Amino acid sequence: MDLKRKQFKTEFSGQPLILEVSSLAEQATSAVIGHYGDTSVLVTVVMSGEDKKGADYFPLVVDYEERFYAAGKILGSRFVRREGRPSEEAILSGRVIDRTLRPLFDQRLRREVQGVVTVLQIDKETDLDFITLLTASTALATSEIPWNGPVAGVTLYYDGSQLKISPKASELAGNWQKEGAFISFVSGTKDRINMIELEGIDTDEKTVVDAYAKAQEEIAKLIDWQNGIIKEIGRPKATIALHNPDPELIKVIRAFLSDKLDATVYVKGKVEREEKMAALKQAMLGYLMEKKFDEQARDAAEHIWETEVDETVHRNILKHDKRPDGRKLDEVRDLHAEIGILKRAHGSALFIRGNTQALVVTTIAPPGSEQLIETMEYSGKRRFLLHYNFPPYSVGEVGRVGMPGRREIGHGALAQKAVRNLIPAQEEFPYTIRVVSEILSSNGSSSMATVCGTSLSLMDAGVPIPKPVAGIAMGLMVEQNSSSKVQASRYKVLTDIQGPEDHYGDMDFKVAGTSDGIRAIQMDVKIDGLTNEMLKDGLAQAKKARLDILKVMNKAIDKPNKELSKYAPCVLS
Repeated sequence: MDLKRKQFKTEFSGQPLILEVSSLAEQATSAVIGHYGDTSVLVTVVMSGEDKKGADYFPLVVDYEERFYAAGKILGSRFVRREGRPSEEAILSGRVIDRTLRPLFDQRLRREVQGVVTVLQIDKETDLDFITLLTASTALATSEIPWNGPVAGVTLYYDGSQLKISPKASELAGNWQKEGAFISFVSGTKDRINMIELEGIDTDEKTVVDAYAKAQEEIAKLIDWQNGIIKEIGRPKATIALHNPDPELIKVIRAFLSDKLDATVYVKGKVEREEKMAALKQAMLGYLMEKKFDEQARDAAEHIWETEVDETVHRNILKHDKRPDGRKLDEVRDLHAEIGILKRAHGSALFIRGNTQALVVTTIAPPGSEQLIETMEYSGKRRFLLHYNFPPYSVGEVGRVGMPGRREIGHGALAQKAVRNLIPAQEEFPYTIRVVSEILSSNGSSSMATVCGTSLSLMDAGVPIPKPVAGIAMGLMVEQNSSSKVQASRYKVLTDIQGPEDHYGDMDFKVAGTSDGIRAIQMDVKIDGLTNEMLKDGLAQAKKARLDILKVMNKAIDKPNKELSKYAPCVLS
């Protein structure tokens, strides 16, 4: 049987790189197998044949499927020897792909699109995120699914003096943590960065920016290679009706909202603002009923409402430096830091920034309480755990309470990344440590509030971390057209985004670190990407805010307590 195999070969970072298209998974919209070294992944993408009923968003899902056979393992309980719920590592890898691909779709699309990444084999040396993202990009770009790719991503390792692209696992081997070092996965289009994950050891901002400039060059080479593949086997993009409201309806709504939006959006308090915006939206829908618009038009009005608020927020910030709550562009909201909230807990802290509140509790346990980790790539123990909870009441909603979702896992992993390299070695502090962040109220960057609260809580518990760590979320407003393509260099960076700036802004750029440098970065965008200059400005403004937050935290506690809580276990060695 002829499988119609077609292979495209190149070399990247000293390893063979192959993308293969064949009749395997032929009923998917598109399927590509990627090989890098001895690692192989299958990525399929499928687009539904009709719009998702009732959807007021673009329904994209990326599922990342680990297979234990890929590593030659049989894992699971004695009674269930098959893969079940995705591991946290699989969820985080899937989010990396999702966050890179999503901004390049037209958000007016209402067809369901699902990407499934299946890991077929791993050699435990090569970079899985690199090959899965590249394969997913090629699968989408060669399909008929409308998308503005291709994209690519690379892993960077800076050892304090030298930058390496796509390092092997053995080059890191768990001992990469040197002063100034960092590991980062960065992805984007040929000339812009649109997704960042970074873990560092007090890395300097300039070092990060320079490294991303070099990463952009490598990404551009990978995209040029993909473009050659697309030219040879790419299918014409399907013409799909997008969610475009009736121009007459837009005209009527704009006239109704023209003199009302500013008084509604520009209110300092979140609750009052949301109440006013909800009341104005209901008044708008009532006005449409008076004008005899049908139910379908009133559904479309939701999208027009979002567009009008978005344009109002963008216009006022770009032209007048006017933020919804009246702050300056580089101003952090009111801060509060407090320790010892729970007397019987081993360590506790409350960190508040504006309407965002994080109650963070530390528990210390004997060494035997370590978590056993068994995944496709890794087997071992974890002695520092950080768990993040985001209950629905934190945003004034009724919702499901239970197992953490992808967002909660992602936010917890980011906070853990920012703090874990400050945890003393087991020889110095032999305890297992679990930190739980309870988000009591949320209005922008609860993950960075978790970083600040974790630092305070650990010091309250007497964990001898060498220095405190804080985090801040930066935003961006850019001049753009309806397809999210940046059309001018005009932009404004915002410090400590919240409310409408978070929802309608173009970037969520979280930066955590100490007074000496960066410890973690996570960046997502809603536009096609950021230039190196935008990254430079964002990091500079984030550093200023981080240092201001650390001053407030240091007033609550500036060094770890010398003694553990009387309720904590005592380990003698």
